[in-house]
Amino acid sequence: MCGIVGIVSTEPANQQIYDSLLLLQHRGQDSTGIATADGSVFHIAKARGQVREAFRTRDMRSLIGNIGLGHVRYTTKGAAEREEEAQPFYVNAPYGIVLVHNGNLTNTRELSEDLFRIDRRHVNSTSDTEMLLNVLATELQGQITGLDLDPDQIFAAVEHVHERVEGSYAVIALIAGYGLLAFRDPFGIRPLILGRRTADNGRDDWVVASESLVLESGGYEIVRDVHPGEAIFIGLDGEMISRQCAKNSQLVPCSFEYVYLARPDSIMNGISVYEARLRMGDRLATTIETHVDKGDIDVVMPIPDSSRPAAMQVAQKLGIEYREGFYKNRYVGRTFIMPGQAERKRSVRQKLNAMGTEFKGKNILIVDDSIVRGTTSKEIVEMARAAGANKVTFTSAAPPVRFPHVYGINMPSRQELIAYDRKLPEIASELSADHMIYQEVADLQAAITEGTSIEKLDLSCFTGEYVTGTVTEEYLGWVERTQLS
Repeated sequence: MCGIVGIVSTEPANQQIYDSLLLLQHRGQDSTGIATADGSVFHIAKARGQVREAFRTRDMRSLIGNIGLGHVRYTTKGAAEREEEAQPFYVNAPYGIVLVHNGNLTNTRELSEDLFRIDRRHVNSTSDTEMLLNVLATELQGQITGLDLDPDQIFAAVEHVHERVEGSYAVIALIAGYGLLAFRDPFGIRPLILGRRTADNGRDDWVVASESLVLESGGYEIVRDVHPGEAIFIGLDGEMISRQCAKNSQLVPCSFEYVYLARPDSIMNGISVYEARLRMGDRLATTIETHVDKGDIDVVMPIPDSSRPAAMQVAQKLGIEYREGFYKNRYVGRTFIMPGQAERKRSVRQKLNAMGTEFKGKNILIVDDSIVRGTTSKEIVEMARAAGANKVTFTSAAPPVRFPHVYGINMPSRQELIAYDRKLPEIASELSADHMIYQEVADLQAAITEGTSIEKLDLSCFTGEYVTGTVTEEYLGWVERTQLS
């Protein structure tokens, strides 16, 4: 999971990209980078850490040009501590390309071999983004017949990229002297949305970003989501051209975006994240009613912030008082996306504090958005008991996470997942909770897709069914061995 943004503007792009990355900071905290283009010259600044601490005034002044892109990184491929793994990545031929990517490629072993033996390209990191950039560069080179580059050649190159790479990818790239290219994998697993606004001179400014809140904050009109398999090219003059570049594309967005990753004020694939989370709460409440006597629950509490809409609906539907018993320190990052289990565990008590007056002598029903490794959940249950809770029922607005997520979320190993090979009473015991209740898979899908034409979601971390159809047991084993080594 990462956050990406690209801008073609009539004004300097640097501050616009910086502001956009601040809005996308929840999607990654490991590193960040910005690239701008001034004519055919690229200017790049990237560093470890969050946006506010990464860029200084001298960096912003060096980022010249009215076209650019930016990235915030949450490590799923490559090492979090290596600054050279930070995006954007750059190649100098053909023309010069700078690229950022949100997602995860699942055929990196084959790509690595092909890039070396067939394409004769050197990759200087373990990042699948650098591989993707080199595949694009190779395919673009193969389309060039003269000095100039035209959109037909660009779209043909993207067609070949789709044929060569597997997995999830939302991509934004700058081509020196020509413009901005954006494209999305044939299943639309990771989000990408297009916006437009009219500048003072009457020309169109354009933005593509991971989430709609970037568009709304910048005064852009939401045009639409980039379609699965589609490529969009925006020239330096502001002209936008699009083309479907993949065969048999279909929209199968990642369910975890709606469960946890996205900000609630975003709209993705025509679905309001906030409203989807409210519907998750409605359906979870129905499940809770079948497992727990409402008379045994005194209050419903969310784990701030992403579970709050679901918790409010649970309380309303069950007719139980809603209380905020956990206070969140907003200056600590999201624990799920911190690199390393030890750091996640240490940060939980820095991030949350239980207010004793809300817990003492009460039977508490806690609602969280999801439970992945269980590190945070176990600490929360212990905090509730230490604050005086009588009983703790722990509930999840998502189903049990039992399988690796290979499309851009850091869940590579089954052994890390608390629900893997455990029954519900065993999970409750592991968390020290009195009861453990999860959302049903069918209810999650219905809650997210209600009122839309979307027929399918990527639910692979809950079901083990991988939408690209290319994820094998052998591949999962390789990913786990790589992670543990």
